[in-house]
Amino acid sequence: MGYLVYILRCGDGTLYTGCTNDLDRRLRAHQAGRGAKYTRSRLPVELVYREAVPDRSAALRREAAIKRMDRRAKLALIAAGPPGASAGAGAEK
Repeated sequence: MGYLVYILRCGDGTLYTGCTNDLDRRLRAHQAGRGAKYTRSRLPVELVYREAVPDRSAALRREAAIKRMDRRAKLALIAAGPPGASAGAGAEK
């Protein structure tokens, strides 16, 4: 079973990074206020980036790498989309 690393844009404009093996379930939890404590007070959230990784270990490493990025680098990552995708493919509308 594969994992995804994702970035959400919160209602206050901040970015939240996480990882999961079931993105639909995790997004529903975030939107319902049952996701991460960080997003609970910053609803609504919007999926703006997702990147497939092979396993949980890779997902945790990639999540940590993205969390170390500054905001400008995260926005550039979102604009470029995941590896192997066309420009802007990471952004959800």
